[in-house]
Amino acid sequence: MYRDASVGVVMPAYNEEGFVGDVIREMPDYVDRIYAIDDQSTDGTWDEILEAARADADSDGSSDSSREERLVADGGFSGKRATLDGDISALAKRASVRDPIGRVVPIRHRENLGAGGAIKTGYLAALEDGVDATVTVDADGQMDLSQMTRLLDPIADGEADYAKGNRLLSREYRAAMPRFRFVGNAILTFLTKIASGYWKTMDPQNGYTAISNDALEAVDLENLYEYYGYCNDLLVKLNVHGMRVADVAMPAVYGDEESSIQYSSYIPKVSTMLLQNFLWRLKTKYLALDFHPLALFYLVGAGLAGAGVLATGTTLLAAVSSLGALVGGSTTVLLLVAGIAFLLFAMVFDMAESEHLEMQVQ
Repeated sequence: MYRDASVGVVMPAYNEEGFVGDVIREMPDYVDRIYAIDDQSTDGTWDEILEAARADADSDGSSDSSREERLVADGGFSGKRATLDGDISALAKRASVRDPIGRVVPIRHRENLGAGGAIKTGYLAALEDGVDATVTVDADGQMDLSQMTRLLDPIADGEADYAKGNRLLSREYRAAMPRFRFVGNAILTFLTKIASGYWKTMDPQNGYTAISNDALEAVDLENLYEYYGYCNDLLVKLNVHGMRVADVAMPAVYGDEESSIQYSSYIPKVSTMLLQNFLWRLKTKYLALDFHPLALFYLVGAGLAGAGVLATGTTLLAAVSSLGALVGGSTTVLLLVAGIAFLLFAMVFDMAESEHLEMQVQ
């Protein structure tokens, strides 16, 4: 436990043989549960998880039963299972869950579900066990486990419901990031700010996060995005439910593991998801749950700006005289200016609405 809070770690693993075992063995002692999810790996990842779990259990000073008692005493794991459709566990529908080996819960997907799918599986397990704070850690060893307490502190202090690492807050950390990653991250940061409403939050692709039990219960885990954009998707859901987010300055470690992201498919998928989530957030937060005029400002602004773009094309193609071009050009400028003005007003309103939900930790 950490500061009287039970701690679980979700660790998705796909073909991480040679890495995942080290991460399990190096996990801090205060972690009560390690949900190691094998996403149908084709190498020796599963066997390495089991081997490392046994080694961790042998070296652990406390028995599994004592950890179980600690979780139950804290209001956590009691043997109950969340159900879907009334009878079958939502977790059991997607994965095979072995009995804990020490503090490690080995989980194996029935089919490959991707990074987001593995995170969802771990969250479901942590939610069923009633863990107070759940941390997500990659199995490739590129996350500094000594930094975990910096993510847990805002939650333990009651200042945040979700904490995430941020490699962009510090100039030193930004300098250590490869240029192509920095450019891509900056673009996705801007798009995610618009989609999520967390305008001060950066580095949305950072997978080193911690989330409270209350936040897990609030968001719709069943509909969590099951691709690499799951971090962005979760931020949108957290904003709709008024959850507080802490951005924690943190360095990145780039080791021997190669990224499995295919950017040719990653960028279109995540961009489409962000657009859909943005529209869903506006409808749900500012029209369905409550009413705020910023939704109308976004709608009118997008309409006017779109009309301005169309008018530009029409003017260029259909102008038959200098006067016609002048009139068409003037109309186009007015439409574009009005559209941009409405959009900027909407963004300002949106920033103000979520300002109290964000904090930064240097």
